[in-house]
Amino acid sequence: MLKKLYENIYLNEIPLPKSPLKGLNSYIITSEDRNLIIDTGFSHPEVEASFMKGIKELGLDLNKTDLLVTHLHSDHTGLAAKLHKEGMKVYAGSIDGKLINEMTTNQYWERFNDYKVMFDLEKDNVSFDNHPGYLYCPKDPINFEYLEENDTLKIGNYTFEILNIPGHTPGHIALYEKEHKLFFCGDHILGKITPNITFWGFDEEILSVYFESLKKVYDYKIDYLFTAHREIIRDHKKRIDELLEHHQMRLEEILNIIKDHKTSVRDTAAKMHWELRCNGWDEFPSPQKWFATGEAMAHLEHLVAIKKATKTVENEVLYYQGL
Repeated sequence: MLKKLYENIYLNEIPLPKSPLKGLNSYIITSEDRNLIIDTGFSHPEVEASFMKGIKELGLDLNKTDLLVTHLHSDHTGLAAKLHKEGMKVYAGSIDGKLINEMTTNQYWERFNDYKVMFDLEKDNVSFDNHPGYLYCPKDPINFEYLEENDTLKIGNYTFEILNIPGHTPGHIALYEKEHKLFFCGDHILGKITPNITFWGFDEEILSVYFESLKKVYDYKIDYLFTAHREIIRDHKKRIDELLEHHQMRLEEILNIIKDHKTSVRDTAAKMHWELRCNGWDEFPSPQKWFATGEAMAHLEHLVAIKKATKTVENEVLYYQGL
């Protein structure tokens, strides 16, 4: 469904089949010179049909249209390789752009087998072959036009500044239009749902990175925060405060779970509260077990970083205990 939101700015609502997210907000910014599309949805026939319906409704010439992906997740990038093959220029942040191309290789996904052991998920016999990231991501490398902090894109009357806002992914980017107070934030800030902050490796402690990115955006003058899912946000400061409070409550919840004994990442996630219509962990779909353990891991690593927990390794499985 196509909706006009602002002068020359349109929302193309894209369904996400079999996803708890329900849909993606793909944005289209038009001008006489060139147009810009922000994010695509999955690489999936139903998604592609919906995406192209919005394009045709606006009568866009794809030869005069560029694509920007805010971050690497397949619900934002799935159609990017196909659109690139059809001649569209594709923008991405350099960190996530390189990861998107790595996702076209088996080596990228085989690391999930290591995570399965480390997280203690072998108890659940999960695999990555039904993970939406694996199923619906671009399957061919993309020759990206990389964007860095403070680069600008001019689309008609708008001049968008590129911001690095890592956390939800290692190289998430956003677009800020200072004059009109518009901010396209991808999954950095969402309304009634909270962005998944997951584990990306031991090189950086990602939850602290996310907190800093939230604080970075806090004092920006923003009238419209265009999110990638659900509703548009008008009071971004209030929502940032709510997200920071949510994660503090999450950390307290996890500390209570691990306070008396060593607990694996999987067993920690199994005891956490989740907004899923399931009767306990055993009924969680396999992809949701990946998401849940990744989120638990990010919080557990933060607790270790702030010296409120310790970790040990036994038979390649990680265990955490509160201090």
